[in-house]
Amino acid sequence: MKLLSIILKRELASYFATPLAYVFIVIFLMLNGIFTFFVGGFYERGQADLIPFFNFHPWLYLFLVPAVSMRLWAEERKSGTLELLITLPVSLTHWVLGKFLAAWILMGLALLLTFPVWFSVSYLGAPDHGVIFASYLGSWCMAGGYLAIGACLSAATSNQVIAFILTVSVCFLWVVMGYPIVLDWITGWAPTWFIDGVTSLSFLTHFASITKGVLDLRDFSFFAIMIAAWLLATAIVIDLKKGHAS
Repeated sequence: MKLLSIILKRELASYFATPLAYVFIVIFLMLNGIFTFFVGGFYERGQADLIPFFNFHPWLYLFLVPAVSMRLWAEERKSGTLELLITLPVSLTHWVLGKFLAAWILMGLALLLTFPVWFSVSYLGAPDHGVIFASYLGSWCMAGGYLAIGACLSAATSNQVIAFILTVSVCFLWVVMGYPIVLDWITGWAPTWFIDGVTSLSFLTHFASITKGVLDLRDFSFFAIMIAAWLLATAIVIDLKKGHAS
């Protein structure tokens, strides 16, 4: 745990040593405000909830998270420091978890700084604070899912632009998995159990149920499993690269 803590602090400090963290947070807050109050019609709805706020998170994360995750491993490979990292007396698990947790904390901080929106809806009405809290937690978990995918794809290439494009593409697929854009391709020939399985893989399906107040442990478990699976894939990819390099 001590090694993990050291790596976590090192990676987190590296974000704030450059403008990256500040730019990410400012853009995230600005876009959240624009989509919530102007596009989502926060005041016009006349309801004390944060549905307009959370509805846009899957789409904001679709572009903002890959911008953070693309540098996680691609930068290390491009600069040649990946080979150095994996030769240090630190397990690959520590590196994968440390880098992921640092980026996930950065996203959590950006999400935490949107608290004035929660205060605003509390001042204007009597919202269900339990649902709002669960939605915040669900949003953070979903961001972790995006990030885990991005970490894996970043490990697969030394080009950050390619990592960004791949992450956006794969995350988009996981977001719309349960919607007609995907289901129309399989409805005609696939059995019902397979279609239901594909639908259950959608980030949007699980996150939408949380924001509507349907608090099911299976939705949070889905994001936990996704994060674990993609981080495992990240470790495998890096290990394969290590074997290739040697």
